[in-house]
Amino acid sequence: MTDTVISSATREVVIGFDRPFVMIGERINPTGRKLLAAEMKEGDFSRVEADALAQVAAGAHMLDVNAGVPLADEPALLASAVKLVQSVTDVPLSIDSSIIEALEAGIDAYVGKPLINSVTGEAEVMERVLPLVARAGAAVVAISNDETGISEDPDVRFEVAKRIVSAAADYGIPSHDVVVDPLVMPIGAMATAGRQVFQLVRRLRSELGVNTTCGASNVSFGLPNRHVVTGTFLAMAIGAGMTSAIMNPLHADVKAAVMAGDVLAGNDTNCAAWIAEHRDRSTMGEDAPANGRAAAGGRRRGGRRARTG
Repeated sequence: MTDTVISSATREVVIGFDRPFVMIGERINPTGRKLLAAEMKEGDFSRVEADALAQVAAGAHMLDVNAGVPLADEPALLASAVKLVQSVTDVPLSIDSSIIEALEAGIDAYVGKPLINSVTGEAEVMERVLPLVARAGAAVVAISNDETGISEDPDVRFEVAKRIVSAAADYGIPSHDVVVDPLVMPIGAMATAGRQVFQLVRRLRSELGVNTTCGASNVSFGLPNRHVVTGTFLAMAIGAGMTSAIMNPLHADVKAAVMAGDVLAGNDTNCAAWIAEHRDRSTMGEDAPANGRAAAGGRRRGGRRARTG
């Protein structure tokens, strides 16, 4: 089995090979968002609610919830954010923190089977996070770095991921409940960052049989027109076998690239999701062949006209 099943009280989302790509909304995160951080610190979750609803309306299948506000009570904030988001939408959540106590509080507040974001290959972190994941019956994001930091060698990152999957098994966590983050670096700072991720995703899929995710916006950090870069990266990552990403579904370029990637990877049966997304858009009329005939028929008509001339 390679499917990772994440659930809320009433809905399941499945991350899996040859399934539609799972978009995990990234917006509920105060990092780099001063206004959101200030509001959350004061107990104002109105912007959290708005971000949750907007991302789901834009097509997010899951939401990542982070409450990392400096000098605040992160466990209490994360628990409150989780409860609030679950009260306004039924999509499953990724509970996101580097603070173990905050993860515990978020799990306690959650109804369903969450995705815990995250565990690294550091021995101390695994010893603290993996028992928590096992007790909750949750799935976990495994970030492929350890005490030595983030290696530029994808083979080293693969070995870290392999070590986490093995350690998770020791706690009774099956490999299908470990979703590996191969770590996406900014392409503007490391020209091989994209190739490294694609290579690593292929190995994680074929050799470890695990699903994958990433913080997609990292790849375009510092670049102009960055959403096109992010979207193109995700489409290529889908081609390499990536099965989910923490991303912003509100950016049309990024979402469109993901949906097109699903079409071209054969994960959108009969192109149904793509057609449904564009059914009411004027571009359907502009792109449609004349009289509803196929493009091949149009070429044949042109050929006949040429011969007649």
